[in-house]
Amino acid sequence: MSDVAEDATEVVAEPEPLLIHGHPATDDGDVVVVFPAKAELLALATQLRTDGYWQCLDLCAVDFLTHPTRPVIPESVTPERFEIVVLLINHSARTRLRIRVQIGEDDLTCPTLFRLHPGTEAMEREVYDLFGIAFDGHPDMTRILLPDDWEGHPLRKDYAIGRIPVQFKNSIAQG
Repeated sequence: MSDVAEDATEVVAEPEPLLIHGHPATDDGDVVVVFPAKAELLALATQLRTDGYWQCLDLCAVDFLTHPTRPVIPESVTPERFEIVVLLINHSARTRLRIRVQIGEDDLTCPTLFRLHPGTEAMEREVYDLFGIAFDGHPDMTRILLPDDWEGHPLRKDYAIGRIPVQFKNSIAQG
C-alpha cells in the first residue's frame, strides 16, 4: 500500500444551457423565460402556440437606461436598453412562460403579435405611445393614451419629469 494519495480530481461537466425551441432560456422554478432575437419572436410565439400557449396575458416594455443590472439574462444574450416582455399561459398544463426580447436604441421596432394574439392590439399601441417602440405589421400603430400631437414618450427614463404642472382642486393652500 502506498501512503501517497492518488489525485482524484473530478471533472464536473458544465450544465447544458436551457434552450426552448433553440432559444436561450432560464428557469427559476417559478416561470420559464425565453430570450429570442426580435426577428425570431413571431416564429417562437407560433411554436409556443402549438405547444399550448394559446393566450397572451400581457405585453409591455421596460427601459433599463438607469438600471444597468436586470433580472438574470443568459450569457449568449446581449442586453439592450429596452425590452419587450410577453407573458403567455398554457391553460391545459397550468403553466406560464415569459418572453423577453431585447430592443436596441438604434432600432425601436419589434414584430407584432397581433395576428397570432389579437388581444395584443391595444398593448402594443400602449408600448408605442409610452416608450416609442413600434410594432411592424400592426394594423393601427397610433397613439392610444396620449393626444396625437404629444411630443415624446413619457415612460422612457430620459423623459423630462414635471413637464406638466399639476394643479389640485380644493387644496389647503387655496383656502
